[in-house]
Amino acid sequence: MALLEKQTTYTSTNSYATLNKLTAQTMNIWIVLHGIGYLSRYFLRYFDELDAAHNYIIAPQAPSKYYLKNEYRHVGASWLTKENTQQEIENVLAYLDGVMAQEDLPADRKLIILGFSQGVSIATRWMASRKLPFNHLILYAGGIPKELVPEDFDFLDQHKTKVSVLVGNKDEYLTPAVLQKESVRIDALFKGRAVQTIFEGGHEVKKELLHQFA
Repeated sequence: MALLEKQTTYTSTNSYATLNKLTAQTMNIWIVLHGIGYLSRYFLRYFDELDAAHNYIIAPQAPSKYYLKNEYRHVGASWLTKENTQQEIENVLAYLDGVMAQEDLPADRKLIILGFSQGVSIATRWMASRKLPFNHLILYAGGIPKELVPEDFDFLDQHKTKVSVLVGNKDEYLTPAVLQKESVRIDALFKGRAVQTIFEGGHEVKKELLHQFA
């Protein structure tokens, strides 16, 4: 018996959520990439205290949805797994390109890319692959994919692009040893320009930390 695994290409539709309105008053446009277990519309709740007049927030939706805790009540989602990862990365990046094309964002606003937890791996892969001219990259409690190298981020404008790293001092996924290793790697990737903040807390998004970037 011969087992074959084949591929097919088809058109797929996925949602995304936005918060506030994009107007002439908008100063900051955020692309926020959630972690495992979230839905985009719920992830946006962490950003609802930012000034609505000046901040427009776009939350893409991870494509792989599943029931949380096997209770068949609440639904979460994941961006990637170890299964067929490279193809899934290409699918996710194509989806993000679609979100950007549909939004048709003005180029004269501050563009902030934030990744939380697994969203960090998506944000950094997207930046490295598409060379988007963003203003601020926020890496929040997540790891950077091993395949990325410093040359992937040479396109960044050293004078206009900021890189911030946020990590909780009680984050169960980022032990001191892992944090030390990630810090060295971040310094290498962004040539020492990343500013790291260690806050009091665990693997969580804290609303009060986001105000400093708005």
